[in-house]
Amino acid sequence: MKIKKLKISNFRSIIEVEISFEKMMMFIGQNNHGKSNVLYAILFFFGEVKIQDLDFFDGTNELYVEIQFYDLDDDDKVTFNKYLTVENEILVRKTAYRNGSFEYNGYIQNPENEYLQESNATNYRSRENAQSLPFYDLLPDEGRLTIAMIQEAQKQYIRENLNSINFIYELEENNFLGAKNIAQGMFGEIFFIPAVKSINEDLANNKTSLFTKLYSKVIELVTSSNTDIITLKTQINTQFNKFKKYNEDNTVNQDRPEELNDFENRLSGNLREWGVNLEVEILPPDIDNVFKSDVNVWIHDGIKTDINRKGHGLQRALTFSLIKTFSEHISSIPEEERPNRQASKSSYFIFEEPELYLHPQAQRALLDTLINLSNDSQVILCTHSSALISLDNYKSIAIVRKDRTTNETSITQYQEEIFIGDEKKNFNLLSWINPDRAELFFAKKVILVEGATEKTIIPFIAKKLNIFKFEYTLIDCGSKTNIPYYINLLNKFRIPYVAVFDKDHQLHKQEQARNVADRDTTQIVSIVDTIIGKSVMFINDIEEELGMIAGSTNKPFTALEEIAKDEFLISSSLENKVKEIYE
Repeated sequence: MKIKKLKISNFRSIIEVEISFEKMMMFIGQNNHGKSNVLYAILFFFGEVKIQDLDFFDGTNELYVEIQFYDLDDDDKVTFNKYLTVENEILVRKTAYRNGSFEYNGYIQNPENEYLQESNATNYRSRENAQSLPFYDLLPDEGRLTIAMIQEAQKQYIRENLNSINFIYELEENNFLGAKNIAQGMFGEIFFIPAVKSINEDLANNKTSLFTKLYSKVIELVTSSNTDIITLKTQINTQFNKFKKYNEDNTVNQDRPEELNDFENRLSGNLREWGVNLEVEILPPDIDNVFKSDVNVWIHDGIKTDINRKGHGLQRALTFSLIKTFSEHISSIPEEERPNRQASKSSYFIFEEPELYLHPQAQRALLDTLINLSNDSQVILCTHSSALISLDNYKSIAIVRKDRTTNETSITQYQEEIFIGDEKKNFNLLSWINPDRAELFFAKKVILVEGATEKTIIPFIAKKLNIFKFEYTLIDCGSKTNIPYYINLLNKFRIPYVAVFDKDHQLHKQEQARNVADRDTTQIVSIVDTIIGKSVMFINDIEEELGMIAGSTNKPFTALEEIAKDEFLISSSLENKVKEIYE
């Protein structure tokens, strides 16, 4: 199963947020705005971290985290049957109190109409009462009506009329699944990779280390599907059965070694005065644990070396290599050959700034690994790296912001389709024109420009005017007609921007070309959200604003040469426009 929605209340800087989830989720934003708080709220829900007083928002005494799960497999549906909705989802809340206690509670979904509620089925066991029910024709025509019959008819009616029935969610008062404590791993297995961690912790031979967790899952798959190992397990169990005193049918085991019987009898004889008999039971070894124990990892680069002696980059790369190997191994095994588990089979990989110590190329390779990993597991991360952001998957992006006045964290995301048809195809193709465009999600403000000349000249002039700001990002849109794609995206994610474009009314242009330019201008201006954005227009293009001769070749470099001259003077018109851009 996977997370569909997350709701957090009174946790650290978060008063209340609700977040929709994809198979892969990327939380981005400036430092100290609350990205890690979201991750740790998830870890709290899964029992990976304990709550402290400082985790309660501004002196509150209660906090909670709710998760709505979907994509439950058959085992999950059986385990959580009590809480299963008609959409085969469950909603669970974990609440913590300042006194140190916590509890899990599930939501029960009930139809608003009382005659559809299972708890009221007993009221309709008589046919006289049942005849008025809208699902009466789903009941047997003859014979006594049982509660089970009525409840099955209720369920069938609900399934067939799902869109016309209103439901209410009610948080149960009793403990989740009737248990005071929920076993860790009940909702799936967590793999948490924090921003700063010793490689020794990842590779340690203990149950909580990353290596042991991943290696154990691989061994679990291998030992359950490899015929040689299955045969070995059978042979070992057969041999150890000879040491049992009794067979499965409670008859005396005649194959048991006499030495063991004699040893057992002597012990019992020495305890005779206590009135007890003693039985020695020898259990077969757990082959899975044999494969998991005493595993060491060494680095060979000409010399066999302890990984701890290597740099942070290689250590970090090894951690992600473990994850990639696990992902590839899982993907290579058919679903029907994967072993069953008592708890949920789900896996959640949570990364805190996974880009640390990795060069840009390695970060891009990591993104590919994480995307592949999300096919089988849910991947959740916070990052400052644009290399880990794919605009093709904008639904996976959640921007984390903190209000400077209230210090409250908020989340901005967009789950609907921004582009349709050819718009989507064209926007995706723009990534080949500007592969760094994902940087716009990290910008305090985005400056959209038509092409390479504007992207080169505008910041150069801004530096000359001492108004340049590193937190502003310039995006080369490739052409004037592409600017609306980016405006549409920025509007949805509420990212401040300024769209810079040319009027394109040069004297040499025909009336038809000018009309096309006016159409493009109107399209840009009409979709600018004036709360977060604005537009600045050059007349007729930046070369004309610079006083350059039209038709220059190698325009970005030629324009740069022009304004780099000592005698070059910035016109008041251009200066005002650049200042407006960098406001």
